[in-house]
Amino acid sequence: MFAKILVVDDEPSIVDVLTRFLTREGYSVVTAANGREALERVQQEPPDLILLDVTMPELDGFSVCQRLKEDERTALIPITMLTGLDDREHRTRGIESGADDFLTKPFEQSILRARIRSQLRLKRLTDQLEHTEKVIFMLAAAVEAKDAYTEGHLRRLRAYSEHLALAYGLAPSEVRAVRYGGILHDIGKIGVDEAIIRKPGPLTPEETAQMRRHPEIGAQIISQMRFARDVQPIILAHHEYWDGSGYPRGLKDEEIPVGARIITIVDTYDAMTTDRPYRAALSDDEAIRRLKAARGTQFDPDMLDVFLDLIASGQLQPERIRAEVLHDGEL
Repeated sequence: MFAKILVVDDEPSIVDVLTRFLTREGYSVVTAANGREALERVQQEPPDLILLDVTMPELDGFSVCQRLKEDERTALIPITMLTGLDDREHRTRGIESGADDFLTKPFEQSILRARIRSQLRLKRLTDQLEHTEKVIFMLAAAVEAKDAYTEGHLRRLRAYSEHLALAYGLAPSEVRAVRYGGILHDIGKIGVDEAIIRKPGPLTPEETAQMRRHPEIGAQIISQMRFARDVQPIILAHHEYWDGSGYPRGLKDEEIPVGARIITIVDTYDAMTTDRPYRAALSDDEAIRRLKAARGTQFDPDMLDVFLDLIASGQLQPERIRAEVLHDGEL
């Protein structure tokens, strides 16, 4: 299948030169004459590579690049910006907006050919990695499916954790890591005996030891994912407690990654407000009472206060979250 390249430039002569060259090289070419048209083209026909001019009417190349890189759906499309000779200011701004490469006008065909092939190789590797990540998310769903009592747990945790991360003022990249952490936090349970996961009564010391390995197993499973650097610490530390009594490393206070502190709170809350093999769901009032009782021991006190404020304001009522995840329907 031919790679699809989007050429974005307001100069018809440049578009014509690039189109003819790329067609001869065997690529499928889509064109846009300005930034807004480029964004529309990407939504209609996601390309494998974008050749993007810097200076255009309506919306310049920097703005287009930044918007595409900030959108999870398009962030992985390589963008090569077309700049003038030795235009250092444009290159600096391009790097800040997330550009992957630069090409200088006028184009030298051999360099143009090599740079395009390089970016397309990177895109193929990224696509392969993305496929691997989808498999890992499917594994997370498979782990959840082992226990009928946790149906919808991952989607609820994603919703709870994202609300809390935003309310706590985390940056967009941190919120994304927390969201992924909420979905993948228990993926390590795929290495735990299913009988232990389903056991309705207390676990034996041996069973407890096996269950407590799941954060480390989970961190290892996701180690090759693109976002592993940000999400691994969350998965590894989501059973660490504020007073240092958690596992696997006995971290305490702010030694615990902020994303893990969020997951600890929302995971506990969801467990308390849903039916489990060993008990029926607790009332919201009782769940809140138990959360408050563990303030400063199990939970980060300041973060717990933010979470409780969200509940009190009605933003995190279990019924509302369940409605959200039913409407969304996806991990």
